[in-house]
Amino acid sequence: MAGGDDSRDRPATRLVTGGRGGDFAQHVVNPPVWRASTHLYSSCAELKARKAQNRDGQFFYGRRGAPTQWALSEALTALEPGAAGTVLYPSGLAALVGALLAVLRSGDVLLVADNAYDPTRNAATGLLKTFGIEHRFFDPLDLEAYEAAFCDRTRAVMLEVPGSLTMEVCDIPALARIARDKGAVSLVDNTWATALGFPALEHGCDIAITALTKHVGGHSDVMMGSASAGEHWYRRLRLGAQQLGHVVSPDDAALVLRGLRTMGVRLEHQSASALAIAEWLDARCDVAHVLAPMLPGTPGHAIWQRDFSGGCGLFSFVLKGRDDAARCRLVDALRLFGIGYSWGGFESLALPFDVEPVRSVMPWPREGWGVEDRYAIRLSIGLEDKDDLIADLARGFAAMNER
Repeated sequence: MAGGDDSRDRPATRLVTGGRGGDFAQHVVNPPVWRASTHLYSSCAELKARKAQNRDGQFFYGRRGAPTQWALSEALTALEPGAAGTVLYPSGLAALVGALLAVLRSGDVLLVADNAYDPTRNAATGLLKTFGIEHRFFDPLDLEAYEAAFCDRTRAVMLEVPGSLTMEVCDIPALARIARDKGAVSLVDNTWATALGFPALEHGCDIAITALTKHVGGHSDVMMGSASAGEHWYRRLRLGAQQLGHVVSPDDAALVLRGLRTMGVRLEHQSASALAIAEWLDARCDVAHVLAPMLPGTPGHAIWQRDFSGGCGLFSFVLKGRDDAARCRLVDALRLFGIGYSWGGFESLALPFDVEPVRSVMPWPREGWGVEDRYAIRLSIGLEDKDDLIADLARGFAAMNER
């Protein structure tokens, strides 16, 4: 039979074979798009039986999915060692908030890494706060302060690796171990490396969250998120998503499943290009700092080498002694880099960002940096030729330095 999941297969093979174990695999390579809100039963007895069988692979009602969504969930679960299942959400943020709501209750305390994705921070300070959930930001690089932040009401820890925008690589196994010892659940936003480059559950986390909008979709044309976990938390995630009415369309699931098949080769190409571009930037006198975990000599590189088997095309750099106007001249002069949010698609993007508004604990500029070295740009490297991208950046720097 074609396809099928086998834990003995290596990740690149699982990218191709995952989610292809259904009956359709005997006749076609890709699962068809099952568009259906209503599922039919052959008898009243079957109707009663199906209601109690709340799992993928069992027809019940469109909100619980059908073969297209099940195939994607199965393929993602196969990529995450230790996962019992994967729940799909209509966006990456929906996955983050849905997972937190499945874990937390009124009166609980949530510890949030200070370098987490800004919408994650906003959910903690906004929606979750209205539900009576207290948040506390912490520096994920300071293990002693992190451990001291726990109290008897701390229920969960929200991690991200690397840190959003500023790319700090924290010691996830140590952070997760401390959380477990304190009786707290560890959730990690693992969008940057995905399970392909960082198997989060194997490194001690309880719930691994991915914005499938990014690398997995890969073509900047679909929004989706996922959360994978072991048996206990997978059941909680699934029930919570169903109670919130979270569902993804079969058409979107088919797009993401198609993107998944080529994610490995795309990440390999983008990572190689990103490293070459990071090295080029690191040699420039008008660049103060390159924030790229894959680049030797950068902070966090040793932990990245220890824990990760891959990276991606996303990194940032800080201009040396320039202001916002200079930064805008650089970005506006780029031809191949689009200006926009998101990342992980086939196209390159450049995004100027300011750190101070989205930090509560971690200093910016970092300790030991020049006070003027604060204006940063995030690059998402796509599938274009790296030499063309370097030439485009050189044009941008020339425009920046004209004044």
